Amino acid sequence: MNGPAKFGAIIYARNIQSLSRFYLKLFELSVLHETDELVSLGGDGFNIVVHTPPIELPERNFNTVKVFMSVDSLEDTKNRVVALGGSTLEGEWSNPVFKLCNIADPEGNHIQLREFTPAKAP
Repeated sequence: MNGPAKFGAIIYARNIQSLSRFYLKLFELSVLHETDELVSLGGDGFNIVVHTPPIELPERNFNTVKVFMSVDSLEDTKNRVVALGGSTLEGEWSNPVFKLCNIADPEGNHIQLREFTPAKAP
């Protein structure tokens, strides 16, 4: 994969090393990046990020997979989210490649939005 993926999933896991090995072997992915908090796997233009959860995971009734989508503008997309019955969540973060925020669809499912910096867009 050349550069960061535009589409993929974030999977929260209690044991990121164990779950990463599962996806590596099952889908024949490659390790793209690894830290103490996450392992980024990729192949064929798709990215799976196995991540330590930001909150304590309940034993049941918690969706541990979060889709991420790339958009042209976080602000424009957040306005459309609200207009369509969803909600925006607190916070916005950035790294050298993209900035991101989280939204919820009308059912409450969380989605990460990514806006790539012009020079870094894949």
